[in-house]
Amino acid sequence: MDAIRIRGGNALFGETKIQGSKNAVLPVMAAALLIEDISIIENCPRITDVLHMQKLLTKIGCKVSRSGRTLMIDARHVSRDKVAGESVTGMRSSLMLLGAMLGRFGEVTMEYPGGCVIGKRPIDIHLDALQKMGVSIQKEEETFTAMAKRLTGSVITLPFPSVGATENVILAAVRAKGVTVLQNAAKEPEITALCNFLQKAGALIEGTGGPVLIIQGGCRLHGVQFKVPSDRIVAGTYLFSVLGTGGHIFLRDAPVSQMRSMLKLAVEMGAEVTASGEGLSVIVSAGKKAVPYVKTDVYPGFPTDMQSPLMAVLSTAAGVSVIEETIFEDRFRMALELSKMGAEILTDGKKAVITGVEKLHGCEVYAKELRGGAGLVIAGCMAEGETIVRNRHFIERGYEDICRDYQDLGVNIVTE
Repeated sequence: MDAIRIRGGNALFGETKIQGSKNAVLPVMAAALLIEDISIIENCPRITDVLHMQKLLTKIGCKVSRSGRTLMIDARHVSRDKVAGESVTGMRSSLMLLGAMLGRFGEVTMEYPGGCVIGKRPIDIHLDALQKMGVSIQKEEETFTAMAKRLTGSVITLPFPSVGATENVILAAVRAKGVTVLQNAAKEPEITALCNFLQKAGALIEGTGGPVLIIQGGCRLHGVQFKVPSDRIVAGTYLFSVLGTGGHIFLRDAPVSQMRSMLKLAVEMGAEVTASGEGLSVIVSAGKKAVPYVKTDVYPGFPTDMQSPLMAVLSTAAGVSVIEETIFEDRFRMALELSKMGAEILTDGKKAVITGVEKLHGCEVYAKELRGGAGLVIAGCMAEGETIVRNRHFIERGYEDICRDYQDLGVNIVTE
């Protein structure tokens, strides 16, 4: 039935383990295509986006196998002949194969990723950057072909620190001739993970974690074993869940150092947080406070992926909260579904004004994208009565088993 059924209204207690990062593993899988050897990727989450990327890599000639949470990618025998005339199609994250395919083969034909339900996400920033490295773009009605007789290092300044464009430049640059200097690069932990993977495979990259990356192209890459870091957005989802319900939970393997903006906000709202080498303890014993103003921003700012879970929690916070969305123009789609549950939310362009109500009531709601779906599950945990969240498939793109994790925390929740 593609749904999740929740009987909410109770505080959360217990422990759950945080899965490997969706946003880190996908570019690492793309990077494995550059390595004419075997890559072993550990702590790989079992999510549908990973499964789709596996299928894309298999389609272009890689051998991909899985044992538990370990993924093996053998890209030794992929040839140009196997990809000639084929287009890389499917999910949005297939776009990160652009730089990898150019680096390995010098050409790729792709469908235009187009928009998504949370924003337009134009690809011009990707193409403009790659053109500075000698890539020519041939555009058709539904596809485009990117080609380079020889990728050449260049000085590139991104107009916006786009995560996807930063990833594609890195992937192309490690196989280019000469040095690439990428300015205004994204600083998200997922970029650091990609650089660490490539460095472990033999790439020379300086400035990891900062706004300027210097990449020495042409280094021979070798097989590597790499562990994917834990997912900061999944950890943030469960952190905010206990803010919504109250209780005491422990998030094992939570990447605390990557969650500073979330933790700061959680403390301001009334949480007591304690970090250790094993994870994060969160205690919420009193009513949560409203947030006068918070805006989403690039890392290390408050992540746009956490905006929907935050909105769900603020729907019952004492007072009026304001959220400004600065990354995607249509990320308030969940507000209408929350209003069915009794929330009072007014949206106007980039801002949402949330007036906290005493309680939410369970009903049938519809997920419209990944993080909004997670936000509705949080709302279901908070609400009195039964909530049914339809379109579970959106949530499964990024959460390995959200029902299992909430069951670990004492929630009465099942899939249908």
